[in-house]
Amino acid sequence: MPSIAKPVARHPSLERNSLGLTIRDYEGSMSTLCAGCGHDSITAAIVRTLWEISMPPHRLVKMSGIGCSSKTPAYFVYGAHGFNSAHGRMPTITTGAIAANRELTYIGVSGDGDSLSIGIGHMCHAIRRNVKMVYLIENNGVYGLTKGQFSASADVGSKSKRGEANRMLPIDPVMLGLSIGATFVARSFSGDKEQLVPILKAAFAHRGMALVDVISPCVTFNDHSGSTKSYLYTRKHEARATETDFVPPATEILASISTNGVTSVTMHDGSVVRFRSLPAGYDPTDRQKVMSYLQERQSSGEIVTGLLFADETVADLHEANNTCDAPLNDLPYEKLCPGAETLNWLQDEFR
Repeated sequence: MPSIAKPVARHPSLERNSLGLTIRDYEGSMSTLCAGCGHDSITAAIVRTLWEISMPPHRLVKMSGIGCSSKTPAYFVYGAHGFNSAHGRMPTITTGAIAANRELTYIGVSGDGDSLSIGIGHMCHAIRRNVKMVYLIENNGVYGLTKGQFSASADVGSKSKRGEANRMLPIDPVMLGLSIGATFVARSFSGDKEQLVPILKAAFAHRGMALVDVISPCVTFNDHSGSTKSYLYTRKHEARATETDFVPPATEILASISTNGVTSVTMHDGSVVRFRSLPAGYDPTDRQKVMSYLQERQSSGEIVTGLLFADETVADLHEANNTCDAPLNDLPYEKLCPGAETLNWLQDEFR
């Protein structure tokens, strides 16, 4: 599709990483997301992260489910492996892939709809198994592919594009992950690449599952007054046939989260989202204190960002199951299927 293909030209002055690759080598297809979508800023952060850590493209596996967020893997590292699974099943498919080949590096990109509704059980069990992967949630509070209904992460009182207020309590992936034993939990803002890139570097280095929740505003279906994850919505009285197709021009909102106090980020509609970085002396290894701190800040209407919790002592999926060091897909057939005699011997133990 020439209309969305990126040019293959590489400027000779582009800096190269330890593999001799430029940052352009970590890009993918041209994005088809709405202009100004926060997800594209996250893609830029992923590209920068993988280039800086010198990730060999052929050693990376990109996984996704269904939703706007699940289009993201197409937009970075064109030469990597990838699998677009069914709605909510990304963590399950990834678990199977990792069980078969532990030598590759895995990143799963999902959304608040994909992970916190139909896929919530699958996500919880991936956390429980401590599957070694980067699990990135692009969180915008709406279902962008089905015209902006509330997702499970929408805040109480937040208004939809149609004007109704959400009355249901949100599911917070950070608090959920902490409560069921996640070993790495972080949150960031799509407009703060300066913070997001280091978080992603730490996530790739983690020995288990790294859960990274990224607030990523939707420029199309949160473009109205009254939304807590919003941009300006000005077409309230126009025909609905054009509302679903028209995307008003919008620029990305960039901000650097202050190391002290609260940083207020003004959205296109004038609403303000407040972010707070972690305070000095914050202990990211004390699960209970982390949860108490987050609950305290949430009651003040603040979104805490940064590396929130990490535990490097918990066994990952392969360690917990005492699997062999060699990837299972590399084992010869005779090892994987030892024959009827061995099977009968195993069954005798249960007779």
